[in-house]
Amino acid sequence: MFKNAIVRVPGTNFSEGLTTAGLGAPHFELALRQHEDYCLALRQCGLTLTELPADPRYPDSTFVEDAAVLTGHTAILTRPGAPSRQGEVESIRATLAPFFETIQTITPPGTLEGGDICEADGHFFIGISQRTNEEGARQLAGFLSRAGCTSTTVDILGIQGLLHLKSGIASLGDNRLVLINELAGMRAFHGYDILPVEPVENYAANCVRVNDFVLIAAGFPGTEKTIRSYGYPVIALDMSEFQKMDGGLSCLSLRF
Repeated sequence: MFKNAIVRVPGTNFSEGLTTAGLGAPHFELALRQHEDYCLALRQCGLTLTELPADPRYPDSTFVEDAAVLTGHTAILTRPGAPSRQGEVESIRATLAPFFETIQTITPPGTLEGGDICEADGHFFIGISQRTNEEGARQLAGFLSRAGCTSTTVDILGIQGLLHLKSGIASLGDNRLVLINELAGMRAFHGYDILPVEPVENYAANCVRVNDFVLIAAGFPGTEKTIRSYGYPVIALDMSEFQKMDGGLSCLSLRF
């Protein structure tokens, strides 16, 4: 059960962040409203929020998930593969310090972003991507092992349009994974109950189980119907402005 979440409001220069989506520039006021709705949903799920102010030095910094990986009593600070984002990590360190007994750090030449890490019932899938390299994955696997967790690497470099691993996977707990087709057949995911996502709804794969609820991007009825069919209460949220910046529901918070 999650009790806390860390979020950061988008800055006025949010549109200057990194993106490959090709969906146009985000509308700032709408992004703010969508972020407010997201925070309300986390509270509805029972979480207490630490809300960080916008950081205009880093246009992508609303995507706080990329700055850390959390497990039990240990926080692992990442080293983003996008150089323009590496400065985001230090402020997250100070925010996490009151909550975690141990803080570890990914060091050069390792790179790692939280969007490439999916936890499934204590097992961590680590995506090897344009943002997370093998050395970063090796360091993280070591930290996780010492924290009593297992891990598996998943190479997504050859999957077109998949920026981070969690752009195509979500764990719902209960040995269930939401997966896009390109990931569903991989050996790493054998033995799980797979909830497939149709290609036209791939963006919806980045959903988030938060205690009794599943947060899902609005506008993807097939995926929402599938998740509801398993008995999960669903909260659908408009994510249009964050999708324009390669962001999804998981990216906007660190949950613990």
